[in-house]
Amino acid sequence: MNTNYYRVTAYHPTKDLSIIMDSNGLYDALWKFSSSIVSKGFDILEVSNSSSFLEGNIVKAEFDSNSYILRAVGKGRPGNVVELNSNETYHAVKVGEKVYVPDKSKLWREQA
Repeated sequence: MNTNYYRVTAYHPTKDLSIIMDSNGLYDALWKFSSSIVSKGFDILEVSNSSSFLEGNIVKAEFDSNSYILRAVGKGRPGNVVELNSNETYHAVKVGEKVYVPDKSKLWREQA
């Protein structure tokens, strides 16, 4: 497992634009990846490493030590949705048609 695989969901308030961005080998620490995206005017909404997220419909990208990997882009803020995976229900993030679970330790619980 590549421990330098990171996924970030971010929102650019000036441009009203959301992204899901991956890094697979470009950064050696999640905070460095996040900091780089913040320096471009984005607010970080979710951060994950490969051991904490579930892919959803965004399959992990190949190793690339030279580039960011843009996985999704959409107008407005990301959506919060429910994702079913292996008979468990999770909080998930949606940008455009792309969905993933940023933290597989957080199951969705129906409000009573």
